[in-house]
Amino acid sequence: MSVYTTAVTRARGRIGRWEPRRLVLVLACVGSFSVVLDATIVSVTLPDLRADLGFSPAALPWAVNAYTLAFAGCLLFGGRCADVFGRRRIMLIGMGLFTVARVAVGLAESPAFLLIARAAQGVGGALLMPVTLSMLTTTFVEPSTRARALAMWSAVGAAGAASGPVIGGLLTQLVGWRLVFFVLAPLGVAGMVGAFLVLPPRLSGTSRARLDIVGALLVTTGITGVVLAIMRSAAVGWADGMVLGALLGGFALIGIFGVHQTYWAADPILPLDIFRIRSVSSANAVMFLVGAGFLASPVLLSLYLQDVHGYSPMLAGVGYLPVGVAMIAGSRSAGWLTVRLGVRTATMLCCAISTTGLTWTAACIALDASYFWTVLISGAILGYGTAAAFTPITVAATDGVSAERSGLAAGVLNTVRQTSGAVGLAALSAVSLAAGYAASFTACAVCLAAASLVAMVTMPRR
Repeated sequence: MSVYTTAVTRARGRIGRWEPRRLVLVLACVGSFSVVLDATIVSVTLPDLRADLGFSPAALPWAVNAYTLAFAGCLLFGGRCADVFGRRRIMLIGMGLFTVARVAVGLAESPAFLLIARAAQGVGGALLMPVTLSMLTTTFVEPSTRARALAMWSAVGAAGAASGPVIGGLLTQLVGWRLVFFVLAPLGVAGMVGAFLVLPPRLSGTSRARLDIVGALLVTTGITGVVLAIMRSAAVGWADGMVLGALLGGFALIGIFGVHQTYWAADPILPLDIFRIRSVSSANAVMFLVGAGFLASPVLLSLYLQDVHGYSPMLAGVGYLPVGVAMIAGSRSAGWLTVRLGVRTATMLCCAISTTGLTWTAACIALDASYFWTVLISGAILGYGTAAAFTPITVAATDGVSAERSGLAAGVLNTVRQTSGAVGLAALSAVSLAAGYAASFTACAVCLAAASLVAMVTMPRR
C-alpha cells in the first residue's frame, strides 16, 4: 500500500468517527460561505484597486460586475454539471477554480488580469453554489431535518454577506487589498480536502446522463446577455445601443433555448417539466420577487449612509452589520418556523415581516430620521424577515425533485435569485436617482408584499 493511500485511509478513518450528515453540512456551509463572502468583500477595496492598478472610473465597477455576470450566467450550467458528473467532482473543480482565481486576483498587476480572474472566480462560484445546496437536499431527505439543515446553510451564507464588507474594510485599511484575497485561500484548500474525503464519487442508483452542450451554451450566453444589459442600464440607460443589443440578443437566445429543450435536445439541461411541480414553480416565482425587492437593499443602504449621512465606505460597512446579524438570526430560526408552520405560511409570515421593515425604512428616510431608526431598528426587521424567508422558499423549490435532478433545481433557484437581484438593483437604483431613497425602499416593500401574496395563492401548504 502506497504512502498516499495509507494517508487517505487514515484521514477517512478519523473523519468516519463523525456523523456523516454533519460532515456534509459543514462542507456545504464552507462552500456557501466562500461564495457569498467573495460577492461582498471586494466592494470596499475598490478605491484602493483604482489607485494601485490604475482602473478608469468606467472600468472600476467591473471588478464587481465581472464576478456577478459570470456567476449569474453559469449557475444553471453548474447545477446540471453536479447531476451529470457527480457532486464530489464538481465540488472539487468548483472550489479549486474559485481558490486559484481568488489568489490570482490578489496577484493582479493590471486591470485586465484582475477582471479575468474575477470572471473565473464567478464561474467557480457558479459550479460551487448549486452543488452545496444539492448536497443537502440529497443527504437530508426527511422534511424537518432538511429544513434545519437549509436554515444552517442560509445562516452561514448570511454571515458571509454580513462579514464581507467588515472583513474587507479592516484588511484593506490595515494591510492592503491583496491580503483580502490571500487570507481566505486556505479555506478553499480545506474545502477541497473535505470534498475528497467526505463525498462519494457518485450517488448510488443514479443514471449517467449526458450534458446538453448546445443547451448549456444557449442558456449561459442568454442569461449573461440579459444580466449584462440590466447592469449596464443603470449607468447609461435603456436607450444605449449596447444595452438594447445585449437585452434583445439575450432574450432571443433564451427563446431558442426553450425551443431546443422542448423539441431538439435528447437529454435537456433544463427539462421544462420540472416546472410542473407546483412547489418548484411557485417557489421560484416568490424568489424572484424577494430577490428583486431585497437584494438591492444592502447597496441602497450603503449609498444612503455615504451620500446622506457622510459615512466613509468602511463605516458604512460597519453600519450595515446589525442588518447582517439580524439575517443570521432569521436564518437560524427559519428551520423551526418552516417545520411548525409549513412552507406557505412561513414564507408569507417572513415576507410580511420584511415588508414591515422596508416600509419603516422608507418612512424613516422620508422623515430624515437618525441611523438608529433608519438602519439599526428597521434594517434589523427587514434583515430578519427576508433571511428567514429564504429557507422555506428553498425547501419548496427542492421538494418533490428526484436526486438526479437536485443540482438542476438548485441551479434554477440560484439563477432566479441572482437574476432578480440584478433586475432589482438596476430598477431600484433608477428609482432612487429619480425620486430618492425613500421611494426606492417603498418599491422594495411593494415587491416583498407581492411575494407574500403570491406565496399565499400559489405555494403548497407543506
